[in-house]
Amino acid sequence: MTLLKLDIYAVRNIQKETIIPAPAINFIYGENASGKSAVIEAIFILGRAKSFRSASIKPVINFLQNHLIVSAQTLQANGSTIHLGIQLDSKSFCCRINQQSTQTRSDLAYALPLQIIHPKSYELLDAGPQLRREFLDWGVFNDDKNFLPAWRNFKKALAQRNSLLKTKRPEHINVWDKELLYYGTIVNSYRQLYLQKFKPVFTDIIDRFLEIDDIDIRLISGWDTSLEFQQVLTEDLDKDLRYGFTHSGPHRADFQLLVSNRLAKDFVSRGQLKLLVMSLKLAQVQLLANEHSKMGCFLIDDFAAELDVTNRSKLLHYLAEMKCQVFITATEISDFGDLSHIKNYKMFHVEHGNIKQV
Repeated sequence: MTLLKLDIYAVRNIQKETIIPAPAINFIYGENASGKSAVIEAIFILGRAKSFRSASIKPVINFLQNHLIVSAQTLQANGSTIHLGIQLDSKSFCCRINQQSTQTRSDLAYALPLQIIHPKSYELLDAGPQLRREFLDWGVFNDDKNFLPAWRNFKKALAQRNSLLKTKRPEHINVWDKELLYYGTIVNSYRQLYLQKFKPVFTDIIDRFLEIDDIDIRLISGWDTSLEFQQVLTEDLDKDLRYGFTHSGPHRADFQLLVSNRLAKDFVSRGQLKLLVMSLKLAQVQLLANEHSKMGCFLIDDFAAELDVTNRSKLLHYLAEMKCQVFITATEISDFGDLSHIKNYKMFHVEHGNIKQV
């Protein structure tokens, strides 16, 4: 997947701009608050239907407008072109794929798979389990299309069970327990299979950036897997009724990144933690290419803040080898380092929301 043309309307301080990016690496520079991060944000919105910088879409919309629009023409791996577009306001969204309207955000995500590195990315290993669960499920979602309907059916059963728990009606819970068990087991299985494929790709990438031995990724399923899921639900029932929600299951899943059997976040330096997170995200894009010949888009916001000079150079070499489309922002051109070995790149300067190719 490659963006051939990108149109941005009313995203932060970008009023209306069009760029024709390079199929490989695109460098975007400008002063703080110039709008360079808004370019990355616009691409992210097109692929995920949400911002990575704000929980609400309202502050992302230019203050002179009541909605934003991002659209693009994309080249797919099979040589076909697809037109994508999304319009968001503070209450609703509308997206179109090849002029056909869809209300399903997953359609956009399949059409434009992307990963991002930004100044808060290290929180993936530092914060609570929800971020890691979302990260893992993005990979599973793109690896196997059967995962999404299983996850949706599990969430439906979970919502029904929690509703019964809140209203203290345990006599009907068995009906939804069967659904929860069936789809929950499927969801957990997909996650396990994905991590088995993911581990060697991640290990190969991290070896390029860090000298760390005995690194492992371990799935935490969301319940005590030494017991059957059914047994756990039965034993938890009194507690679930008391608190009004289901304590155990795939909705509580997590993964641990371990170094010498210790949590990486408790063992490595902050700089090493950033490299680990970067490698995790690179591995997802690389695995997508390996398994499905489908290259995702990689976004890096604030290049210099994330990596030192040596690792910036290593990352650029790796991205050039991957042959995926990349968008990278920095304050100065010099922050990108030596670009003499990079072929087929474009440089863009952003100032006051205006984007110009250099």
